[in-house]
Amino acid sequence: MRRRLSGLTTSVAALGLLGSLVTACGSSGGEPTTLRLVAPEYGAGPATTSKVYWDKLTTAFTAAHPGMKVEVTLYPWADIDREVTRMVKENNAPDVALMGAYSDFAAQGRLYAASEVMSIRTEANFLRPLAEAGSVDGELYGLPFVASSRLLFYNEELFDEAGAKPPKTWSDLTDAAKALKKEGVLYPFALPLGPEEAHAEALIWELSNGGGYTDTSGGYSIASEQNAQTFRWIKANLVAPALTGPVPPAELNRQDAFDAFLRGDVGMVNGYPSLLHEARAKGMKVGTLRMPVSDTLDERETPPAAGVADWMMAFKHDGNRELVGSFLNFVYQDKNISEFAGRYHLLPSTVSATQASQYAAADPSAEQFLTALRTAELYPVNDPSWLQVSDTIKRNIGKAVAPSADPKAVLEHIAQQARDTAQQR
Repeated sequence: MRRRLSGLTTSVAALGLLGSLVTACGSSGGEPTTLRLVAPEYGAGPATTSKVYWDKLTTAFTAAHPGMKVEVTLYPWADIDREVTRMVKENNAPDVALMGAYSDFAAQGRLYAASEVMSIRTEANFLRPLAEAGSVDGELYGLPFVASSRLLFYNEELFDEAGAKPPKTWSDLTDAAKALKKEGVLYPFALPLGPEEAHAEALIWELSNGGGYTDTSGGYSIASEQNAQTFRWIKANLVAPALTGPVPPAELNRQDAFDAFLRGDVGMVNGYPSLLHEARAKGMKVGTLRMPVSDTLDERETPPAAGVADWMMAFKHDGNRELVGSFLNFVYQDKNISEFAGRYHLLPSTVSATQASQYAAADPSAEQFLTALRTAELYPVNDPSWLQVSDTIKRNIGKAVAPSADPKAVLEHIAQQARDTAQQR
C-alpha cells in the first residue's frame, strides 16, 4: 500500500482561470506553488460556462489556503482527451485533469493513486460502482467527479393519446411503439446508434438482456451470444417494422434524438438527468423508468442500469503531491461537488453528496437516477484499451441493425478490432 498523505496543509493564495497553460511554478524552496488543472467545458455558452464554477470554487480554495495558485484551462469535450494525451506525450502533463478516461495514463505509471493524495474519508466516500470502475489492480486512480445513469423516458401525453402503457419488457416496448406509430408519432422509439454515443445506447440494450461489454473475468465479450441476440431482436422488432423513426439508427446521434424528444416527436428514448430537466422546463409531461428487460430473462432478474462517469486524475510531478492532495480533498467536499452536479443536472459521485443531493428533495422522480447509479454498470474504463475500443464501437455498432446486416457478424468484426487494440497495448 502506498503511503497516504497524512497532513494536507499546503496552502493556496491566488487562483486564476487562464486560457493557456504554463509550466507549474516552483517556490524558492523548490516546492511547486501553482497547480495546473485541465478540464472540459460543460456549458453550452457564456451563460452556462464552467468558468463560473471554477472561479467560485477557486476563490474559496485560495481563501482557505493562502500561498499558492491554480491555473485552469478549459477545452471542448471533443478536444479534451486528445489535448491531455498530447501534453503527456510532450512531458508537459497538468497536475490534475478531468476527462472521460484515465486508465491509459495509469498503465504508464504517470498517476498518483487516491491513497497517495486523498484522505481515507474522501477516498472511501465514492459510490461503489464508480470506485470499482476507477480502480486498476485494487488501486483507485480514476477519481469519479460527476456521473449519470440512464433510464427510459416516455412522453406521457403521446402515450395517453395512443392508449399505450409504460413498458416493463421488450414485448411491452414493441406494443407501445406500435400504438405510438399508429397515432402518427414520428419516432415511436428513438434509437441513437450514431457515432456520437452509440456505445451508451448499445450497453443499455445489452444489459437489459443480461449481456454487456465484458464477461465475469473482465475480458471483452462484445460478440457474446446474448449481445447478438439483443441486436437481432432490435433489428427484427423495432427497425424492420419502422418503429425507430425516419433516420436510420446508425445515423441518429444522441443529441438529435434528444432534440426530437424535446420537440414532441419521440415517444420513447433512453436519457439522463439533464434531459429530464430540459423537458420539464418546457412543460412536458415525462415519465421515467428502468429500461425494459428481455422477455427471456427470469422475472426475478433485475439487470443493472448503464452508468457513465467523468474522471479526475492526478499526474505525478516532483514535489506536487501535497498541493494536489489539498486541491482534490477540497474539490470533493459535498458542497463543491454537489454544486457542479446541480449546475449541469448530473449526479454527484460520492455517497454523502448523493444523500444530500438537491435532486431527491426537489424532484422525487429524479431519485430513480440516483438509485440506478448506486448499482449501475459502467464502461470498462479501467482497461487501457477502452478509449480506442469505445471509438470502434461508436463507429460500427449501428451497422448491426441495418436491413442487410448479420448482427453477429458485425459484433464479431468489432470484437476482433477490440482484441487487436488490446494486444497492441
